[in-house]
Amino acid sequence: MAATHASSAHSAEPHRSPLSNPDIAPIPAEQRTWNWWHYCALWIGMSVCITTYTLASGLIDSGMSWVQAMWTIFLGNTIVLVPMLLNAHAGARYGIPFPVFARASFGVLGSNVPALLRALVACGWFGIQTWLGGEAIFQLARLVWPGIATLPNVVPGFVGITTGEAAAFLLFWAINVFFILKGTESIKWLESLAAPFLILVGLALLAWAHERAGGFGAILSQPSRFRTNAEFLAVFFPSLTAMIGYWATLSLNIPDFTRYARSQRDQVVGQALGLPTTMTLFAFIGVAVTSATAIIFPGGGVVWDPVVLLGRVGGPLAVLLSMLALSIATLTTNLAANVVSPANDFSNVAPRVISFRTGGLITAVIGVLMMPWKVLASSQGYIFTWLVGYSALLGPIGGILIADYFVLRRTVLEPGDLYRRGGRYEYAGGFNPAALVAVALGVAPNVPGFLAQANPSAFGGVPEFWRGLYSYAWFLGFALSGAVYLALMRRSRAGAGR
Repeated sequence: MAATHASSAHSAEPHRSPLSNPDIAPIPAEQRTWNWWHYCALWIGMSVCITTYTLASGLIDSGMSWVQAMWTIFLGNTIVLVPMLLNAHAGARYGIPFPVFARASFGVLGSNVPALLRALVACGWFGIQTWLGGEAIFQLARLVWPGIATLPNVVPGFVGITTGEAAAFLLFWAINVFFILKGTESIKWLESLAAPFLILVGLALLAWAHERAGGFGAILSQPSRFRTNAEFLAVFFPSLTAMIGYWATLSLNIPDFTRYARSQRDQVVGQALGLPTTMTLFAFIGVAVTSATAIIFPGGGVVWDPVVLLGRVGGPLAVLLSMLALSIATLTTNLAANVVSPANDFSNVAPRVISFRTGGLITAVIGVLMMPWKVLASSQGYIFTWLVGYSALLGPIGGILIADYFVLRRTVLEPGDLYRRGGRYEYAGGFNPAALVAVALGVAPNVPGFLAQANPSAFGGVPEFWRGLYSYAWFLGFALSGAVYLALMRRSRAGAGR
């Protein structure tokens, strides 16, 4: 309790600091109202979404059997829960958001480096989720007005989408912006309301697949396409990294949510119940239903995109309910996972100029400009380029945060110094060179493999050694950066002692 009182004692000072504003200042203890159910509902709302489904179905599309896919997903989510809970601790203890927490290790100005890297990934995810929600609206609109698919194309050719798709995308984008302007409490309300509904919809889709495919026996008998263990492992390890990369984003900025926790127990219990169970359940739905499509629609291969699938499930009422559910699922995930963090991260750059709402609007605009439909063009690009690629950036940051907070500082921070220049987190002009060097060294080994994966025509000559390292991008970056950071910090402390 001493740490909580400390954060309350210092809460007045951060509000007056040029490094603060009301959105990133510490949350006073009396205003921390989220209980275990709120965190459980948060994870249900974030996990039950189109991208979780495509994560699982993408593994089937890559050749895995349902057992292989489920094991990969379960293991990845179990691993990522560990850094999730570790980084969550500081938010619940001190009431601070992720970019402020990062000031302890990166410096009061240097924290903008991990914050902006995390923000750019969130912008990409915001665009992806908004595109998927818009795609659901487009499929629904085609049911009511088929002519929307053949509207004169006013979108430039290089963009790669039709007028109708663009209109649906921008409509769903506007709905997201509405909730951004309403603030974080509206997100909490929406998550709590939508969570039970989304689970029921997922179970209904599973029941449909069970009936149409003639039972689970037929669905789950689809074999692996890998003939040898070596072939399987070549896909398993980058897939496992992708599973971790999926929530590597939230494992960094989870303090943005746990700063509202009534206690450490509330956030730990809520997250432990909500994340692995919901991800496993909905991933199983994705695996089972995708496997069933090979039986239900013979000759066409598996249908891994749930929006395309739900457009073929039945009559107008079924499509209407399906697309409504997809839209709600996408909205709840987008707001919690892809707005709260970058809004705080952009605010951290210039707290007196950029508020939470302004940061959210910046996120929304960049998300459009990143043209997310190109990322989702194939399951290979989605899993092995996007998910594994950004895990190479976020793994090193996670390793540094945990090494600093738990190993060096033993969970003790000085909240007041996180919001002022010249304090213990000033380092060298506001930047901690040890953290910046550690990030660079953690990212560097994964760059050749990423280039080979993202653009094989230009970087096809990258040696197999570097391609192999890329399969472990998150693990390698996390361990290497954490170790380098500890070594540099202990060396600098020893030097200061002499």
